Amino acid sequence: MTSPVAVRNRPSSGGGKAKSLPGPAPRPRALDAALVIAGLGFGATIGVTLTAESWSQLHAPGGVAMFLGNLTGMAGTYLALVMVLLVSRIPHVERVLGQDGLLRWHRRLSPWPISLIVAHAVLLTYAYAEASKTGFMHQLGTFFSSYSGMSIAIIGFVVFLAVAVASIYSVRSRMRRERWWALHLGMYLAFALAFVHEVVLGPSFVGHPLTQAVWGAAWAATAGLVLVYRVGYPVVRSLRHDLHVDEVRPEADGVVSIILRGRNLERLPVSGGQFFEWRFLTRGLWWQAHPYSMSARPRPPFLRLTVKAVGDHSSALAELRPGTRVAIEGPYGAFTTHARKRNKVAFLAGGIGITAARSLLEDLPKSAEPVVVWRVSSPADAALEEEVRTLVTRLRGKLHILPGGRTEVPMRHAVRLVQDVRRRDVFVSGSEGFVAAALEELSRDGVPRDAIHHEVYAL
Repeated sequence: MTSPVAVRNRPSSGGGKAKSLPGPAPRPRALDAALVIAGLGFGATIGVTLTAESWSQLHAPGGVAMFLGNLTGMAGTYLALVMVLLVSRIPHVERVLGQDGLLRWHRRLSPWPISLIVAHAVLLTYAYAEASKTGFMHQLGTFFSSYSGMSIAIIGFVVFLAVAVASIYSVRSRMRRERWWALHLGMYLAFALAFVHEVVLGPSFVGHPLTQAVWGAAWAATAGLVLVYRVGYPVVRSLRHDLHVDEVRPEADGVVSIILRGRNLERLPVSGGQFFEWRFLTRGLWWQAHPYSMSARPRPPFLRLTVKAVGDHSSALAELRPGTRVAIEGPYGAFTTHARKRNKVAFLAGGIGITAARSLLEDLPKSAEPVVVWRVSSPADAALEEEVRTLVTRLRGKLHILPGGRTEVPMRHAVRLVQDVRRRDVFVSGSEGFVAAALEELSRDGVPRDAIHHEVYAL
């Protein structure tokens, strides 16, 4: 007899036991190697800038400002390249940090290249003004009117500043995700213009062919990694698996499961808890990709995601027609069984965040005895409850469903339901606010940092 879980994961026409390849385990040493390479590259960048200056140049009018301007420009540009690499989804790095970790480092690093590049522009303008015995504003106007090569830098700088301002949380939170994403692509234009500007006018490059070659190789390698992992891999994987919508199935009020049919899904290496960037190739949706967790391990030839309508994109998915082709990027995320440090686990899930927990439950051994605490707005919102309950029971665990909002069901109450929480790995999934509240409460309860695992798919 087929289990209720298997039935709910596929259309009634067929399907079977999950046979997809397990996702590769993370390799922390790969991250260590990446950090060493990034550090050496930064040191080489500073070294090249220092050796390009002479004492006579430093003692010339505006010489010190010129030197500091070149130094801040080179350092800022290099750190901007590192920012790009952080979101280029290099597999060995992404599996260790996860998307949440990569974005967190991306945000922490971002003030540095922005500040350094602004300092670069101000210092060089001041240096040229000192050298020509003119005022700062006059020199700025001269750059616009008389320096043809400088116009490239100015355009790139304006684009860079526009993206930086749009990335401030108070600004970004008011923008639609699609608009912010489209604007963020402008950063690639700014980098391209910056590269041309540096090679043509930079003191560290003019008359230094070796420096030009090394810097050019670094930029080419960065561009190559972005193209391979953000374009090449997704295109190849999408063509290989040829996914299309097979069925759109209502699960609860505003919640639908999208069941996809594809080929060679048994060769898709993926772990429970991971997510894909999904691009539905239909009018109005084809140009944007959004992250959604799998709500079950693949059951070839089927793959499933479950989505709650909370925005324009997620709401439109309920109207998808069977046969719609789907492109994928991923799988991504470190929210997997590979992250476990302890035998037993607990889950704190908020609303539709249960999807990541539900698929991860399939990868756990019976010894995990999971305690799942699931906060929902109302009992009717508990989509996939039957499946989650079946999996938890099979693993000799406990399921607690808590209807109500954050004021009715405070996070402290949810955490207290896991009586031995300090002896478990705790997986947290849900909205950004839910995850933040859970992390604060778990930290207050003394749960070790390395035992807490979470993934937030916010920009």
